[in-house]
Amino acid sequence: MAEIGVLLGGCGARDGSEIHESVLTLLALDKAEAIIKIIAPDRPQFDVINHINGNKMDEERNILVESARIARGEIITIDSKISDQVDALILPGGTGTASNIFNYNSAGINFDILEEVEYLVSQIIKLGKPIGAICIAPVMIAKILQKLGLSGNLTGGFNEKMIDDIEAMGSKTERVGPTEIVVDKVNKIVSTPAYVEANSIKEVECGIEKLVDKIMEMLSA
Repeated sequence: MAEIGVLLGGCGARDGSEIHESVLTLLALDKAEAIIKIIAPDRPQFDVINHINGNKMDEERNILVESARIARGEIITIDSKISDQVDALILPGGTGTASNIFNYNSAGINFDILEEVEYLVSQIIKLGKPIGAICIAPVMIAKILQKLGLSGNLTGGFNEKMIDDIEAMGSKTERVGPTEIVVDKVNKIVSTPAYVEANSIKEVECGIEKLVDKIMEMLSA
């Protein structure tokens, strides 16, 4: 059975991983009978957001601890060996991941990526293992590909800023809706825009299920 890593960056669309995208990824993997390994960095998250009114809260939370809410406690910290222990890696999105895992929200195209996350994703790419990038995650993938001297084929949905930034980092983009995927056969990267474009959870489910199915297909080829 394939063992798939799922990288989380907290719990909640605005200050962590998008919960719908994360849970739908886990559901699709379970339906595909994959062994799931949920992972997250053990660091303080960037900020805490009240998801009712969008205001910042005067609290401190930990990315790993918050991600464990989605994982129901079955979670591990990123380490240097994980890339050898999984057959593929999937990254759910969420605005919060672009603060916790990479600071795209505050720094724009000149963003930085957590060292352990960049190492993990880079190793997965170098090993030729499939990657699933959901929502805003393709922006981070484009940066890592650029650092590796590679060019990918990704989607930012129809979001012009994401598209411009991905292309400025040297990758190509395809404009697709939330029920569709873009497949980079060379780098084995599958992406879908999810809530960058989606108006309903059923649209997100459709795109993520296709993404997971394509990754499983790559592993069986």
